[in-house]
Parts: sequence; C-alpha cells; structure tokens
Amino acid sequence: MIITNKWLNANTLMISVAGRIDVNTVAAFRKEVSEVAAVASEIIFDFREVQYISSAGLRELLICKKKLPALKIENVRPEVFSIFSMTGFDSLIPITLADNLPKASMLNELADAENASFSVPSSFSKLLSNKAASTADKVAVVYTGESYTWQEINRGAAVIAADLATRGVRQGSHVAICGANSINWLLTFFGIQKLGAIAVLMNFKLCASEIAALIRSMDVTHICCGEMVAPVDELKTLCDCYSIRDGMNFKARPAIEEDFCPIIREDEPAVMIFTSGTTGKLKGVILSAYNILNAAKINSHDQKLCPDDKACVILPFFHIFGLIAGIFANALADATIYLPEKIRTDSILDLISREKCTAFHSVPTMLLALINNKNFNPEKLSSLRCSIISGARATEAQIKTFRRLMPRNHFLSSYGLSEMAPVSITAYDDSDENILHTVGKVVKNIKIKIDNPDSQGIGEILVQGFNLMTGYYKLALDEQPINAEGWLHTGDLGSLDGNGYLRLTGRIKEIIIRGGENIYPAEVEAAIAEYESIDDVKVFGVPDDFFGEAVCACIKLRAGEMFNADKMKASLSKRLARFKVPAHFLVYESFPMLGSGKIDLTALRKDVLERFL
Repeated sequence: MIITNKWLNANTLMISVAGRIDVNTVAAFRKEVSEVAAVASEIIFDFREVQYISSAGLRELLICKKKLPALKIENVRPEVFSIFSMTGFDSLIPITLADNLPKASMLNELADAENASFSVPSSFSKLLSNKAASTADKVAVVYTGESYTWQEINRGAAVIAADLATRGVRQGSHVAICGANSINWLLTFFGIQKLGAIAVLMNFKLCASEIAALIRSMDVTHICCGEMVAPVDELKTLCDCYSIRDGMNFKARPAIEEDFCPIIREDEPAVMIFTSGTTGKLKGVILSAYNILNAAKINSHDQKLCPDDKACVILPFFHIFGLIAGIFANALADATIYLPEKIRTDSILDLISREKCTAFHSVPTMLLALINNKNFNPEKLSSLRCSIISGARATEAQIKTFRRLMPRNHFLSSYGLSEMAPVSITAYDDSDENILHTVGKVVKNIKIKIDNPDSQGIGEILVQGFNLMTGYYKLALDEQPINAEGWLHTGDLGSLDGNGYLRLTGRIKEIIIRGGENIYPAEVEAAIAEYESIDDVKVFGVPDDFFGEAVCACIKLRAGEMFNADKMKASLSKRLARFKVPAHFLVYESFPMLGSGKIDLTALRKDVLERFL
C-alpha cells in the first residue's frame, strides 16, 4: 500500500491510496492518515488505485470518519464499491464512483503474498475444502444419530450453493438463515460462503413480523428456512424462500462440480449477526471469517481441544458464542460436534451420557436445568472436562453447585459481545477466586482499557483487536460504537485488578443513582445470590419521589422456598451499605428469556417499571 498527500487548498487535503487496505496494511494506513489528519479540516480520499478493501479496511474508514466528519471518497472502482455497498458503508461515507478505469491487475497477484500473515489463512469456504481434502473421513458432526464427515458436509454445501445460485444468489447477496441448530443449517452456512454471499443469521424464535422487519432493514434477498416459529408463507412476498427443513436430505443429492465464486478472501464481510436485543433494537453486526476463525483458534487453545474431544453443542448457531465455541473451535481442533435433536434436558443428559461428551458450553440457566431434571445423577455428566459459562453471569452459589456435582469438569468464565468475542476468559486450571469473581484475562491480541474509572476503579470497558466487527449495518455514524481511536465502547462497566483480571459490574444504563450515590446492580445481585433460597436475581432502579431512584430486586426462589423481605433487608444490611439495600423486592416464578438463554432484560425492566408508574 502506498499513500501520497496533496493540499487542494488551505483546509482540504487529498490523500491518494494505492494497493490494498486490509488486515495486513490497516496499521500503516492508520499511522499515515493520523499524522496528516491532525492538520486538515477536510479530507478527500482518492481511491482510483485501490484494488481491494477488506472488513478491517472498512472499519478503519469508519474510525477516520469519526475523526473527520467532512471526509469523503472519490474515484472508487466498481469492484471496490461493491464491498462498500454490501456492508452498507456507502450510506455512512459520501462516495463517488470512478469512470472508465481499467480493472485492477495486481489484485490476484497480491492476495496470496499479503495473506501470509493470517493466523488462520482461510475463508470459511477454503476451510471446508481443506477439511474435506485432509480429513475426508473424519466424522465432523453427528445429528439425529447420523454421522457426517467433512467430505459429506462439503458435498452437501455445494448442492445448496448450486441451488441458491440458480435462484439468483451472487457474491455480496444477503442470504438469511432462520432455523434451529441442525446439519442442514451448517450445510447452508457453508453453501452461502461458497458463493461469497453474506450469511444473515436470524433467531428462529422470532415471529413473522420481526423477521419481516429484519428482511427489509438488512436488505435480505433470500431466506433459508429450517425449523422456525414463524410460518414461511408470510415471508414469501418479501424475498425468495428456500427450505432447509430436516426433511430435505441434501446428503442424498448427486455431487456438484464446484464452479462458484472465484476469489473469496479471509477478511471479506461474510456474516451478519444481531445484538441480543436487550436494548429493544436489533442491530446487524458485520463480521469476517478472519474475525471468527482466529477467535475460534484462540478459544480452541483455551479449551485444550483435540481430535478425541466430543462436544455436545446446544449454543444457538445464530449467536456469536455458538459460532465460535460451538462450531469453529471444534472444527479447527478436528473434534466431533454432537447436536441434540431437541434442546430438552432429558435429551441433552442422555446424549452427553451415551456419547461420553467431553465439552459442553452454556449459560448458567441451562446447567441449572440439567441438574434439576428429575432423571439427573452426577454420573450422566461425569465425562465432561470443559464448560465455558458465558452470555450471562453465574452466581457464586451456582458455580459451587456445578463444581460439587461435576468435580472433573473445568469451568471457564468468559466475556464477549456480538461485536467482538471473546474478549476475556479464565485459564483452564484457574483458581476458584478468579472463576467465581472475574471473567478472566484478555485473550491474545486483544487490548482493553477502563474508561474514566471512578474511585473504585470502575468505568466503561473499551476494547479493540483482531476480532472487532466491521460496524453495524446501515446505522448512522453517531450510533456506531467504535470511536475515533478505534476503541469499541461496550456499554459494560468493569474494573481490572492488579493481576489483569476483568471484573464486570453491570451496564452503564443500569447504574442506579440514589440521592447522588452510584449503585452497581451486579454488586447487589451478587450479595442476594449468596442466599441458598435464591435461584436467580436481577436488580433495577425504579422511580422514587425523594431519592430520584430506589433499588428494586427481582428474585426467583428455589422450589419450596419462602421469602421474607424484612429479613432479607436486615441480613443484607450486614453485607452492603444501607443505601445499596433494595427498598423493593418482586418475586417471580420465572423470568422472560431470550433465545440466546439470557434473561430478556427489556421485558423484565418494562414489567418492573409498569408496577411503579
């Protein structure tokens, strides 16, 4: 990559860029641009000699735009503009197309040389082809009792790719997958990748109106429908619907001679997932194979995965945790993935026990459900050696219960976001103190800092690194959470201890300010969760005429337990400052839940506030 500068007038700087702006060159790009941007009021990028821009390059332009709102780009080649268009970046930055420029000749020649520094030098499509060639007969996935080798997965993905191509899917198309975990979901994901399209991963529990809204806002042209809640007929007027239900046997179809997308690079936009929705607004997170596969390689190492491992995977494939720890950490280690036909405690217990599964990752609520199953006995989970707990915080009482009933299992506490995962994780043989009270140290090649820490060292968690998203699809610049220095504002609050371990204390929007005192819900929740009678707890601020806000604890009791609010308040007063003790307690039989296994905080908070208004 070559950068040259020319002042057009006293305030406007023209920056001409030649070559590729990708994961290998963005550091140099940032350095060069930062040095000159500091003295310019307006910057115009001349892209006539730019042959290619990757996800990392797009993210760098977003950062530049945050720094200089007057930034614009001229002379963009059609093949480069297509990348801006498929990611919605053409709505973020003013772009002028180039006229009558010859197609870049260096593109194919440079690709292999510049990609040499990739830790996992592979697109999803190339990964699958390599697996099919090198470990053709190794069982990759077992679903409903039937085994699938990497070679069979590659063939099935090619069949689906050919079907989708005849229906108009092209490189850069937005193709949704909406269905429960299944072998056909996995075949479809790889089939979409073979075409160079973007896989838009939807929650199969969404209703028809919610799916329709995403189809429109994310410019989806095709949707692959598996086992899902919404009736497919209601979606057919919006886009092309392709069935991947369990009755579709792609394994039995004749093999296809592959001749799909000629060039698919590692850091191209490849996947769109959605934030959990706790804010009430789903946002499309754009990720590349480089983001996901390199994160999965680190995650696989942290789990100590090997070809002999058997992973029972219930993590939803449409979720970042499911993509990284569920699919690709196991794929890179050549471990075998077992998919339960139904996410029911009986079938999960039977599968782990029958197949002697060694890895099982989940949110705490599912582990509790397994333990509370009437047919549970510790022997059924005795083969497990590794369980990552993420997506929701486990209480001290829960972790102690898990350790007692699964003494051979290594529990790892982890933290990540849809926009960037993983961020941190505890070590495989970490201490109880760190597993119980932290979410570990930052993973390799990730940076973290605490922004504007208070007297307790608590502030907003900011992160950046190789697995950071490109950005949100077609969201306005001021809604993009990556700042002008390249840091992602997570919205989470936490602190770093002297050994580099990260402690979470809540969300910025969840801080309760009572009479000028800051109260962190996570601290109050941890104190309440220590009581054996409490199964789960969430703490919110509610309106108060005198203090402005008061603390309200929503609790779920263990079966057969009774609750006395006055006794709880008196006991908590010995553990917490009096202003932190909840003024109100609400007892729930169950909490509303999201498809990812997290508590639906939006719904719960709405219910709480309605009681106090």
